[in-house]
Amino acid sequence: MPRITRSTLESPSTSAEPAPPGPASPAVSTSRRTRRRASARFAAVLGIAALLVSACSSEGGRADAGGDDAERAGGVDTEERTVYLITHAVEGDTFWDYVRSGAEEAAAKDNINLVYNSHREGAQQAELIQSAIDAGADGIAVTMAKPDAMTPAVQRAIDAGVPVVSLNAGEEEAFDAGAFAHFGQNESVAGEAVGDYLDEQGIEHPICVIQEQGHVGLESRCDGIREVLPDTENLYVEGSDMTQVASTVRAKVDSAGDADAIIGLGGPFTMTILDEVQSSGSEISVGSFDLNADIAQAIVDEEILFAVDQQPWLQGYLAVDSLWLHFHGAFEPGGGLPVLTGPNIVDAENAEAVLEFAGAGLR
Repeated sequence: MPRITRSTLESPSTSAEPAPPGPASPAVSTSRRTRRRASARFAAVLGIAALLVSACSSEGGRADAGGDDAERAGGVDTEERTVYLITHAVEGDTFWDYVRSGAEEAAAKDNINLVYNSHREGAQQAELIQSAIDAGADGIAVTMAKPDAMTPAVQRAIDAGVPVVSLNAGEEEAFDAGAFAHFGQNESVAGEAVGDYLDEQGIEHPICVIQEQGHVGLESRCDGIREVLPDTENLYVEGSDMTQVASTVRAKVDSAGDADAIIGLGGPFTMTILDEVQSSGSEISVGSFDLNADIAQAIVDEEILFAVDQQPWLQGYLAVDSLWLHFHGAFEPGGGLPVLTGPNIVDAENAEAVLEFAGAGLR
């Protein structure tokens, strides 16, 4: 089976979006082929999820939901339900604006009152889940970046009769806790895809910048790169303090030795990394996990080599829409397997096509 390239997870049968074909790649080891076959099997579920895609605040959802107004409710005539979306967003990380926007779109269509809350720490996320249970939530969509702290709260929700789906992080842990669906990218597979891409560019010693130590998804990304490129080095920064991110990255770039690439794990962090690389005069290549309009433009301008788009808007949309489907049919998208929304590698070959949608807040 070929290695994961730009096209492997983007064929019309396995993704919600078409993409240009990628180049053929040589064979890989048996263990990696096994992982890729499993990933492709998971990705096939996204073809089913794509068929599903046809005002929210921390204090409430749409101001006047109007459950009997078919036009305002996107055409559905089902009763209004209340869904809580609880994430581990860090203030200033624009990634979560995409997730929230997609969730709002689904909520408006499905006559759902969407309540959004977030906290970067797992213990506080668990408290938010309990608050949602106490408030009578009909459903909960949650990220599982800190699964040890989150699992008991998720299980309490399910024991209380509240269906739970997960998105973005902690797919295995979410299923173990009892979530009936997960929407996101497999971070280990995404990391290996980046490793393969960097290997094709002749890069041997990348630095992987982790903005939240202990986040299982971020660690898995860097581990995936290291699976292909053993000399991958982790650099930990404090994601809630961009000044500290800049100074730590600058110090590393100035003493990088034989490092030939530095990879950010989120759009705003990658842009800060790019600023530090450019101001230092270094020729080290810059890459990114996650995409926004600035990243897409920087790729077009040949300042950033690539970005991995996990399509966060789609994650938010599918998470909320799946709960509506569960309310009205007991549907469980994915059949017990993750519904993959990435990885989708964006580089100079396809960045122009993506830029328009990134500017519109969809990519």
